[in-house]
Amino acid sequence: MPHDISLITTIAAGLGLALAFGYLAARLKMPPLVGYLLAGILIGPSTPGFVADVALAGQLAEIGVILLMFGVGLHFSLNDLLAVRRIAIPGAIVQIAVATLLGMLAATYWGWNLGGALVFGLSLSVASTVVLLRALEDRGVLESVNGRIAVGWLVVEDLVMVLVLVLLPPLAGLLGGKTDLVHAEPAVTSNIWFTLGITLAKVIAFLVLMLVVGRRVFPRILWLVARTGSRELFTLCVIATALGVAYGSAKLFDVSFALGAFFAGMMMRESELSHRAADESLPLRDAFSVLFFVSVGMLFDPQILIQEPVKILLVVAIIMIGKTLAAIALVLLFRYPLNTALTVGASLSQIGEFSFILAGLGIGLGLLPPEGQSLILACALISIALNSLTFTAIKPLRKWLLSRSSLARQMEERDDPLAALPMTTDPVYLTGQVVLVGYGRVGRRIVDALVENRIPVVVTEQNRDLVELLRKRHIPAVSGDASEPVVLIQAHIARARMLVIATPDTFHVRKMAEIARMLNPTIEVVVRTHSEEESRLLQTENVATVFMGEHELALGMTRHVLHHMKPA
Repeated sequence: MPHDISLITTIAAGLGLALAFGYLAARLKMPPLVGYLLAGILIGPSTPGFVADVALAGQLAEIGVILLMFGVGLHFSLNDLLAVRRIAIPGAIVQIAVATLLGMLAATYWGWNLGGALVFGLSLSVASTVVLLRALEDRGVLESVNGRIAVGWLVVEDLVMVLVLVLLPPLAGLLGGKTDLVHAEPAVTSNIWFTLGITLAKVIAFLVLMLVVGRRVFPRILWLVARTGSRELFTLCVIATALGVAYGSAKLFDVSFALGAFFAGMMMRESELSHRAADESLPLRDAFSVLFFVSVGMLFDPQILIQEPVKILLVVAIIMIGKTLAAIALVLLFRYPLNTALTVGASLSQIGEFSFILAGLGIGLGLLPPEGQSLILACALISIALNSLTFTAIKPLRKWLLSRSSLARQMEERDDPLAALPMTTDPVYLTGQVVLVGYGRVGRRIVDALVENRIPVVVTEQNRDLVELLRKRHIPAVSGDASEPVVLIQAHIARARMLVIATPDTFHVRKMAEIARMLNPTIEVVVRTHSEEESRLLQTENVATVFMGEHELALGMTRHVLHHMKPA
């Protein structure tokens, strides 16, 4: 028996206790991740008994983040990312600024210096990758427009934090921390601009390499390996690509592991085998994401709850109320529905891995006091544990707001020119038409085929930018969530011949079909899915005609629609 088995011990103890406490949490109707966090606290250095290797746990957790972001990239196309840029970029930047300002005000009130306050505020401004993605996946909204906005927002936050991590060391001397620079201030300023230029050049080089080379090379590699017929080689190819690109991106271009893995997955999505790749990596992704929560628990010192309860309450309020309200206000400002605003706000109401990295760097540069790191860790654990409850509260909160607040009702029923078809819409689109939900990769192909064959179609899409684009092409489109009756009513579903649900958000398929059949009992419903279990269930319940796959799915759905819609 080898003497040093700390890796095996850490994995065995972490997963074993996570299973036990996660099961107990589930039995008590609590999110399992609460049990994972408690397991981490139990084997951490702040509690008596066995202590696992904190450094190893952190690296294992980083693998989980890489695989998770790679999996998201496999379901997230470049067009999806660009489609939400108008809200994700300004939204993320303004939200970071608001949260940073709130954190700085609190730290300044406690008597911290400027550098410590800045690092503390930035640490509170960035959400956890793992928590956000797990929450969206568990609710089946990761690939919905709400999920795409939240993920796009997250990508922008990651890019901002990459710049912060690079610029903080040369700025440390000016902010009151340690510095190796002994030159005059002009020289320091020159060094900062040089560092910023180098960083931007590296990020641009990384993006160009991934978009130009990666999107051609990765699908080809996946196809070549798949042709061998070996399942283990295919899985190895997926995992090696995720970890290799993430590591290479961090070492060569100074971007985060998570960001490198995300773009690798997004480029591999160009392959027809992308969904198989996602399925093959799922077990490892789940196992290592559990180790992420365990590692967070290991860093937590319960003594801080007794020593600084008031400060903890204030910081948790900044994270879960201040950040959330800022995000909700920004989404509503872009005229998205209240449900979208609440979902995005809940997604961002926690902090995680980037916060820990920033706190550690702040300590090393002499900017952040040790108390700040303890507060960040404690509030990260609390916000992560409460995040599931925040999501659970979305539906009753929305219902309560609509019943009590005239302002909420006005926002829900606001005079939005994209929420209804124009009065000038040709009557041919109002009777016997196809109503298509979701203008993504599959939806685009179906619409193009229908237009080419002169079959009337009305599109419902939550992304306002896409609705504007469709109307410029003289294709009738309505902005909104098709699981809401008013949206399908605006698309004239009562007189339509067919409802085609091309969105991957299968969470609301039954509701859409139910609304459509209530308003139009004879309508045919066609849906897409990537899950065999979901397909069997929908067909057994006679909800709709179901198509699976991606390219085959688009082709099959299009042929089906054309066959039924062509005039006799």
